[in-house]
Amino acid sequence: MTKAILLVEDNVSDEKLTLLAFKTSGIANEVVVARDGAAALDYVFATGAHQGRDGSVLPTVILLDLKLPRIDGLEVLRRIRADERTKLIPVVVLTSSKEEEDVIRSYALGANAYVRKPVDFTEFVAAAKTLGLFWLLLNEPAPAPRKVS
Repeated sequence: MTKAILLVEDNVSDEKLTLLAFKTSGIANEVVVARDGAAALDYVFATGAHQGRDGSVLPTVILLDLKLPRIDGLEVLRRIRADERTKLIPVVVLTSSKEEEDVIRSYALGANAYVRKPVDFTEFVAAAKTLGLFWLLLNEPAPAPRKVS
């Protein structure tokens, strides 16, 4: 089974750029795209439009924009970290925000990394390749949560 990446991105241009950067970098993992925070949470928790999805199959990594419609990225991160089933999923904030407060709040809420989107495509491909190599190949994922009896 392929390790899925959840890309939470409302900007279609940034989504296409990210997908192209992954393809150019040789990252062949399935990429699930959520265009707002509510859709991201529905996917992660297998609710709403994703109710039929196997909720035990979690994304290997979540690439999370902060400025999202419906539910913003910081709230998505807070809810993921608050749930025992999902609190250990690696979450990389991938945003164009240069606000120091966003960096501080992202890490305070449990982000594993904070990456500013480079504008230059060559830089972005390099960043995507590095993200893919680390989170999909080198990083040792946390074991699945065990039921406590």
